[in-house]
Amino acid sequence: MSDFENLFFRLQNGNDVRGIAIATEEAPATLTKDMVAFITRAFASWLSGKTNKAKDELRIGVGHDSRLSAEMMEAGCLIGLAGTQIFLCHLSSTPSMFQSTVYEESNFDAAIMITASHLPYPRNGLKFFTREGALEKSQLTEILKLAVELAEKYGSEDTEAIVKAALPEEAGGQVQDFDLVDVYSRHMCDYVKKQVQAPDYDQPLAGLHIVLDAGNGAAGFFADKILAALGADTAGSICLNPDGTFPVHVPNPENSVAMDAIRKATLDAHADLGVIFDCDGDRGAVVLSDGKEVNRNRLIAMLAKIVSEDYPGTTIVTDSVTSDELADFLEGTLKMKHLRFKRGYKNVINKGIELNAAGQDCELAIETSGHGAFKDNYFSDDGAYIGIKIICQLARMRQKGLQLESLLEGFAEPAEAVERRYAIVDEPGDERDFHSYGASVIEAFRAFAGQNENLSLVEPNYEGVRVAFDNGSVKGWMLVRQSLHDPEIPVNIEAKQNGGVQAILDCTNDFFAQFTRLKLK
Repeated sequence: MSDFENLFFRLQNGNDVRGIAIATEEAPATLTKDMVAFITRAFASWLSGKTNKAKDELRIGVGHDSRLSAEMMEAGCLIGLAGTQIFLCHLSSTPSMFQSTVYEESNFDAAIMITASHLPYPRNGLKFFTREGALEKSQLTEILKLAVELAEKYGSEDTEAIVKAALPEEAGGQVQDFDLVDVYSRHMCDYVKKQVQAPDYDQPLAGLHIVLDAGNGAAGFFADKILAALGADTAGSICLNPDGTFPVHVPNPENSVAMDAIRKATLDAHADLGVIFDCDGDRGAVVLSDGKEVNRNRLIAMLAKIVSEDYPGTTIVTDSVTSDELADFLEGTLKMKHLRFKRGYKNVINKGIELNAAGQDCELAIETSGHGAFKDNYFSDDGAYIGIKIICQLARMRQKGLQLESLLEGFAEPAEAVERRYAIVDEPGDERDFHSYGASVIEAFRAFAGQNENLSLVEPNYEGVRVAFDNGSVKGWMLVRQSLHDPEIPVNIEAKQNGGVQAILDCTNDFFAQFTRLKLK
């Protein structure tokens, strides 16, 4: 692999580009303006071929979250996209950038979102969207190959000169501002009005007190342009101002500190609901008026209940780490179909799209991380749409004197749940890459489980090895899988009884101890 291949392909994180955009004492920058220019130049060339449009006909939107490196990244995009029609959407959420390819007002051929989601402030990245949705991993690989070719041919410190030298006839192009947040907010408000059908049609959230935690990211506009515009009281909302240093907490609905912050804000304000988003707004979770957190399995259960009212018997696709209790709720209580698939929001969403194409209705595909995509929203993973689904339900139930908490009636939770992560470390003389080593561990675990009287393989299973545990007094499960991107083997364990996790660990610890390259993190 050439030096340029190493530089560019280490940035690929599934179907996204991610790297260190701000050098620190701990790590140098791996994602520079030059590299952004080459990647976006390659994207424009790839898109031109895909759409059969000349580059000067392409309409491409560019937006970013609150990260400190956004201006540098945007500058790289402007160089790389020279010759196309560029629409600067500035501070925007990731879901709104995808919607820009759908809305008549924008009608973009593609959109680029500058974000690294919830990752630490030195990092940044690129997400690419066409009218079919986010790029597939294989499509991004094609684009990075084109970027490598450009870099190898025109490598220089003067990126702007590189691009013009590469395609001199395309120098110039159009650049204009576009208020995407305003368009997105108006569409969202119209949706709420139609769903709630309140006596005061234009103020369907009047009388509701909803607080928002935007994590100092890109989605703080949700409080004023959507909630308040629809009549809600948003007093007590926190972290609405964009601040790429994330001074209060990590912008991540899975993070305990973040969830504690929105829970406290909800209780302090005596609000009817708390809503939290990640940095770029494509993930969300909520907190009920009593402070109960609704994320992960609970969030899936609540959204499934809402969906079941309009689409009884539909299929819900989830990732691989969802609980047995959730499966019982979906299939037993709600009488829906449940497909527990792979980790990775794109895997989950694509499976939902695939089921619909095959004639099996799937209205919701959702990962425990808070990435949730609805069929009626183009299968776009949109944290704001998750929030709006729940808020609309709250408003409708309030009209009938019902409580939102009742949506979770019949939903049980495990007594204990943990996730362990085993790092795959290098050892002298062992040159196998971590993927092959991880695969060997998982296959060995499959054989081990088949010979252990307390373990039984769970089928069908689409990722790693999932086993049910039953020693007569404790019941639970364990999932052993490879991380999607990192040299790690995550192990998820849940038990129905207190002390059950330890019983499952006692049954399996000797197995993991024999692999000398595995180190518990």
